[in-house]
Amino acid sequence: MSLPTVAIIGRPNVGKSSLFNRFLQKRLAVVEETAGVTRDRNYAVCDWAGRGFYLVDTGGIVPDSSDLMEKLITDQTDFAINESDLILFLVDTQVGIDTV
Repeated sequence: MSLPTVAIIGRPNVGKSSLFNRFLQKRLAVVEETAGVTRDRNYAVCDWAGRGFYLVDTGGIVPDSSDLMEKLITDQTDFAINESDLILFLVDTQVGIDTV
């Protein structure tokens, strides 16, 4: 039986990579103040409360963007969503929920 996959998704710069690193208790994903640093999916095996799973850090979703890089990042995030068993949708509480 394979491990379930959990993807962390959300808009750019909401803390997806920080949460990814926190779950893993080490810094595997690059974290910066500048949005758009994560461009591809980052995978790691995680153990939380005795349960193992694959954790996926994704780039930020920018819906309906005309920017090619943002479109490619969103495509990578869509791929992660489709292969995941569970989605963690992260929101910046200062901004609130927006269209994704």
